[in-house]
Amino acid sequence: MISHSKISTFVQCPYKYKLRYIEGLETCPDYSATNPLLVGTALHTGIEADSEKAVKAYFDSFPIATDEHIEEVIKLEAVIARCKEMLPAGGEFEHKIICGEFIGFIDYMVEVEKGVYDIYDFKYSNNRASYLSSGQLHEYKYYLEQSENVKVRKMFYLFAPKVNIRKGKIESTDAFRLRLRNALAIVQPEIVEVKYSHQKLLEFQQNAELCKGCCEFEKKPTRLCEWCEYYGFCQKGEDTMLLPKNERKTSELLKFKKMWLYGLPFSGKTYLANQFKNVLMLNTDGNIKYTDAPYISIRDTVTVDGRMSRRIYAWDIFKDTVAELEKKQNDFETIVVDLLEDVYEHCRLWTYNHLGIEHESDNSFKAWDFVRTEFLSTIKRLLNLEYNIILISHEDTSKDITKKSGDKITAIKPNVADKVALKIAGMVDIVGRVINDDGNRTISFKSNEVIFGGGRLNLKALEIPCTYDALMGVYEQEAPKPADNIKPAPKEPVNESVKPVEQKAEEPQVTMSEEKAEEKPKEGEIPAPAPTTPPRRTRRVRA
Repeated sequence: MISHSKISTFVQCPYKYKLRYIEGLETCPDYSATNPLLVGTALHTGIEADSEKAVKAYFDSFPIATDEHIEEVIKLEAVIARCKEMLPAGGEFEHKIICGEFIGFIDYMVEVEKGVYDIYDFKYSNNRASYLSSGQLHEYKYYLEQSENVKVRKMFYLFAPKVNIRKGKIESTDAFRLRLRNALAIVQPEIVEVKYSHQKLLEFQQNAELCKGCCEFEKKPTRLCEWCEYYGFCQKGEDTMLLPKNERKTSELLKFKKMWLYGLPFSGKTYLANQFKNVLMLNTDGNIKYTDAPYISIRDTVTVDGRMSRRIYAWDIFKDTVAELEKKQNDFETIVVDLLEDVYEHCRLWTYNHLGIEHESDNSFKAWDFVRTEFLSTIKRLLNLEYNIILISHEDTSKDITKKSGDKITAIKPNVADKVALKIAGMVDIVGRVINDDGNRTISFKSNEVIFGGGRLNLKALEIPCTYDALMGVYEQEAPKPADNIKPAPKEPVNESVKPVEQKAEEPQVTMSEEKAEEKPKEGEIPAPAPTTPPRRTRRVRA
């Protein structure tokens, strides 16, 4: 049997058609609140029956309901009531069409006179243009008239609008739902008439013939592939592992710079980071007066609603920011964390509230490790993103180191715990110390038992000017050279007509040094020892 959905899937991507309809490959269920299939089914149920059955059918589709599901139900209840009011009464829901190999279901058809009908299709979407250009209703009209000897007078789409507003980060649930209901109060479903086009029917029939005669179901990649349920399988194929292409890495992999800069206050760390392109500052200390980049304040926020106050921890804001950056739905190129140690402290305070403790020592077997794991795993998520990442810290000189000689010397390192600092250093390309020596600002990459710094790049200079161009020059000199460019040494041509002289094993070759050593010295001349052969020791004979 053929249907509109089958043929449209084939036109969209033959490989997807093969996986879904030929191989019957099932995918993991999508339990997101806005799943188009589940939301659309609930809308159809509500228009056909009532909102109560629609809500029950919607909730029954999920193993657990969250605030997002409840808010989607609020939308459904609002649009269902208005959709029902717009439809003419006395029609038939879900009318089945079977005509030869074609099968389809008309959402609603109503008889306007004897043997003459108007047909409707329900769409819960704001994308009207794609549906109005679709051939679905044209196919329904043709095959209904062919199979049941009736006439279709008019065809309509009933568009139920979607309200896509998002909850603010510091907005309470009640305030958001009030704003959602206010937005729903001004939207109105719309019935749009579609004029019949026989050309749409011919296109469908031609595509159906191509589908039936297709042997090789090729992939047809588009910008919508990431929203396909078979995206992961399609990318990796039928194997469970996808090996990289056998080619040398290029400097393109250095496109996203990851660095950690530390230094004393007023040394120019933030000023340098502000010179990068399309910067987003994740600021903790309020030091954004002299920068013009957009920023997000990573700090605790408190909202008061009557006598109730609600605190949102800074660590929650930081994690929400990382989650939003992971979507890559923005045009930022550089993310600056200023200051890193403040973010770590925010993580500690969040952990205290999460575990119900006042200090890590209250639960020493768990809390210390919990804080480090929570912090490092989130920082790793940030550093794995395709942005330039700049971590900024203050310099700590409060710790003294005792050298092997017994001398004590001050250690210079970022103001972060040693265990955490070593982990972060392994995640970035370079760790640089920003120095301001009477207005002469430099970046030092020196690394020894006293100074924390260095990196995995091929640092030709351990100290550079504290400028954007000089810092970029460190990355430019790092471009790896492909092995294909290294040519082997040319081999000497071999004349196959001349055979090598065979040497006998019992006649060892004598070197020039050995020949000179065997020569007898002249009278009155002291023989010189061989330069490479030590004098031979002899045993003394007793008298």
